Amino acid sequence: MRKEIHPDYKTCQVSCACGHSFESRSNKEEMRIDICSECHPFFTGSEKIVDAAGRVEKFKKKYNLK
Repeated sequence: MRKEIHPDYKTCQVSCACGHSFESRSNKEEMRIDICSECHPFFTGSEKIVDAAGRVEKFKKKYNLK
């Protein structure tokens, strides 16, 4: 790597809209994000499959899935 062309890599305080904050590393000192692993439905286990037209059941039936 060439010297003196890359930005400084420093500790960054990341704050989520849900109130959770954590420390990471970036070229910025502070970041504000909308969603994190503490409030994202995939990580919290509260995700729901929205099936308005029965597409999931049709797919499962087509490929013999349970």
